[in-house]
Amino acid sequence: MSTAAALDATAEKTRFAGVVAVLGGEEEMVRPYGLAHRSTSTPVTADTRFAIASGSKGMTALVVASLVESGALTLDTHVRELLGEDLPLVDDAVTVRHLLTHTSGIGDYLDEDQLEIDDYVLRRPVQEYLTTSAFLGDLDGHPQAFTPGERFVYCNGGFLVLALVAERASGRGYHDLVHDVVLAPAGMTDSGFFRSDRLPPRTATGYLSEDDDAITNVFHLPILGNGDGGMYATAADMHRFWTALLAGRIVSPATVERMISVQVEVPDHPSDYGLGFWLRPGADGDADPQLVGEDAGASFISRHDRSEGVTRTVLSSTPEGASQMWETLLD
Repeated sequence: MSTAAALDATAEKTRFAGVVAVLGGEEEMVRPYGLAHRSTSTPVTADTRFAIASGSKGMTALVVASLVESGALTLDTHVRELLGEDLPLVDDAVTVRHLLTHTSGIGDYLDEDQLEIDDYVLRRPVQEYLTTSAFLGDLDGHPQAFTPGERFVYCNGGFLVLALVAERASGRGYHDLVHDVVLAPAGMTDSGFFRSDRLPPRTATGYLSEDDDAITNVFHLPILGNGDGGMYATAADMHRFWTALLAGRIVSPATVERMISVQVEVPDHPSDYGLGFWLRPGADGDADPQLVGEDAGASFISRHDRSEGVTRTVLSSTPEGASQMWETLLD
């Protein structure tokens, strides 16, 4: 069975709604499936934009890396220097590097080991989360879980803290930083952080499951994503992203190599971690960088094969939609 036929079969079996793409090689493929909006029966197309959830953490990491290059920060800057009196439970020893590598030990406002993603409820109405500082109340009140640098524990809140640190170090808003540092240099014209109550054309609605009666994610996520997740992208833009990143158009090649080199080994996980990027062993000995996201109404995987120059991406509008299609794509 061909890869395309296998993907079609898996999509039918799992009721997949999304896009599967292989771009950059001799045999490119973009396959859209299902509906972008169920109420209007609007089909998914090759250029439909999907939320990439925690895939956005790579964008936050690159914003921080650009500030390190400019001298506004260092990897060893203690975040307390910029937090001031905010978030007093964050250990004074926590550095930018700790946050980028999920080794900070700060208490997480969204601990995925303790609850299902779509069970989490924000402390205030979703429409109030328009700025990074709006998340301070959610980030506050969580005791330090372990000594900074002790071990790897995936932490969503750490990347919101990084967004706050980036704003204070630069004097600019997080969303503007992402646009100017990452999206514009990479030519990602279809991607960005969009308000959920004002989505642009060709943007898929997120649903909590594949069931016909599934509700949307509109009350489960902030109205505007931030440092730990919530950006939207197309499959083509993700290939543009990886191409621009590895060409040194976002940050310098030396910085890229540092970010996609193993900084911390992750026990019981097929990937290790760099600075904001998951890393899988590649065919030529170099690690292949990967971004992954799963949230209420979104799932996403994108990996760039450095030896082939090929980007494989799966985007979906449900929390579990991407995983089985990804497995089929790699078989």
